Amino acid sequence: MPRVSIIMGVYNAAERMDEAIKSIINQTFTDWEFIICDDGSTDNTYYRLLEWSKIDKRIIPIKNETNKGLAATLNHCITYARGEYIARMDDDDYSYPHRLEKQVEFLDKNKEYAFCSSIALLYDGDITYAPQMNKKEKPEAKDFLFTSCFIHPATVFRAEELKKAGCYRVAKEITRTEDYDLFMRMYAMGMKGYNIQEPLLRYFVNLDAMKKKRKYRHRIDEAIVRYKGFKALGLLPKGLPYVFKPLIVGLIPKNILFMIKNKKYINR
Repeated sequence: MPRVSIIMGVYNAAERMDEAIKSIINQTFTDWEFIICDDGSTDNTYYRLLEWSKIDKRIIPIKNETNKGLAATLNHCITYARGEYIARMDDDDYSYPHRLEKQVEFLDKNKEYAFCSSIALLYDGDITYAPQMNKKEKPEAKDFLFTSCFIHPATVFRAEELKKAGCYRVAKEITRTEDYDLFMRMYAMGMKGYNIQEPLLRYFVNLDAMKKKRKYRHRIDEAIVRYKGFKALGLLPKGLPYVFKPLIVGLIPKNILFMIKNKKYINR
């Protein structure tokens, strides 16, 4: 049995996923399996995954016949996972070589944590920026009020605890917040996470996507996720203003919102 099962969902990712896959193959920690689920792609993504599985037998390609979304796709991966730990990865990010080694060592030594993540360096496809996606080392429940306390693709879970939490919730409002929802549910069950204060992941920031304003229905969905999560964490009614945060942000003009995000993520 591999100690770590890495799970990744991909959709029409044939042209972008190679570097992410190579970054896992090049890990100093080698006792892993990499379960990659093609979520109903219309390009040759699954064929590329089959080619990768011939190069490295630890890569396990699976597929959804139709597009089901990230939450359901990750749950599909988990049904194949055999590892003591379950690590996340995204197809446009890059795991630094010592990532899994450091996270497995941390979880082995710190049994009180259900999962651990890390801070990350930002990458826009051309330049890796020194400013980091900083996250609090030991987040508390109240820290979820403003945003998620963990970087999802940099996270490693104890498989037993992740399954105890019911894995990822598949619901109408879970479109872009499957990680935020999961972390809050785990904390509500008394589990806690830790952020290693060292960048173990290079996180891709899509500047073109940032220029586009998110559909307002996604902001409504996030407000619903926040309300349910804050209620489970006992953060209401004080947390109500933060429930409405995505709805208010959605009213900001697109060009102003991009300037705010650009300044927040990448300090040129």
